[in-house]
Amino acid sequence: MAWTDPIIKSWDVDNQRHYPSGLFLFNALLFLLSLPYRMGVSLRNAGYDKGFFKQTRLPCKVISIGNIAAGGTGKTPMTILVAKLLKEAGFRPVILSRGYGGKTPAAVNIVSDGKDILLGPEEGGDEPVMMARACPGMPVISGRQRRVTGAYAVDHFLADVLILDDGFQHRSLYRDMDIVLVDKDRPLGNGFMLPRGPLREPAKALRRADLIVKTEIKTNPFADEPDISFPDASIVFHGYRQPTGWTAGMSGQSCPPDYLKDKRLCAFAGIAVPDAFKKTLESLGLNVVVWIPFPDHHRYTEKDIAEICRRSRDGAADMIVATEKDGVKLSQHQAFLEKILLLKIEMVIRPSSDKLTSMIIDKLGAGRI
Repeated sequence: MAWTDPIIKSWDVDNQRHYPSGLFLFNALLFLLSLPYRMGVSLRNAGYDKGFFKQTRLPCKVISIGNIAAGGTGKTPMTILVAKLLKEAGFRPVILSRGYGGKTPAAVNIVSDGKDILLGPEEGGDEPVMMARACPGMPVISGRQRRVTGAYAVDHFLADVLILDDGFQHRSLYRDMDIVLVDKDRPLGNGFMLPRGPLREPAKALRRADLIVKTEIKTNPFADEPDISFPDASIVFHGYRQPTGWTAGMSGQSCPPDYLKDKRLCAFAGIAVPDAFKKTLESLGLNVVVWIPFPDHHRYTEKDIAEICRRSRDGAADMIVATEKDGVKLSQHQAFLEKILLLKIEMVIRPSSDKLTSMIIDKLGAGRI
């Protein structure tokens, strides 16, 4: 039995639940629509597995960080963590992102050259700008073809390791290591492929992973699990998206996580799973009196901001709060940014970041090119 089989068998089969007839028919239609998508993905994967489709190899090491289910599992915080760990270990990492949401059509978009952030979220995309801010001194490049942006990173920034943000399905570029993130409670969502469920690939795709990180949001990852058990610490880690504090939208001034404990909050978020932000706030013991979810990668307009402010006033909220990613997307609305606080999230790894670093370096072999 493959080591991923227990994880593959753990998904929640929601078709065993009872639905009203109308919803059942709608889900049945979505399931039928998912069949051609599943067939296309399976054929593509088979082409790469059997060598019919060739992978480009670049003269450096390549690490992919991704998932098999659409939605927020913490890929961006994990990419930031791995990039920092590799830089501390003496590598010259460059982060490559597809730059979803960015409007710059160029094949290579230098979001950061390691010295300055050169593109905003409108041009380079939300996550690339967020990663560039979190990783000063490290180049961040966006573009649809990772083999193109990767070759540029090697030629112009002397990269010896490339980190692919959300790259598990980008199989045209050979990678030395695949890190896959899954939600701890529902690793495969409802077990169905898009659009019936969140899966981008069949569950067996997890067997391509070199390392699986089970992620969840937790305010204190070490408080109640001192003896967590790992079937094999070399291939399964736990990752906790931990709130580390608040930053003022404009000044960047920091405050501790419990700074707003006695305040009435108006919270909004435009991320993959916006309700996760609300649950995080509640886990901190905060009082969310107004909650406004937006779609992922939402571009905030003046009308949106006016609506947020109106609902905040109507709800007698003391403060407006959002995610760090939303702060990136609000960079064109500086007057509004001055009024809000942003929650900073970092990835905490169990059993330790040192063990993660050791495994990555072992997998990369000699490492430095």
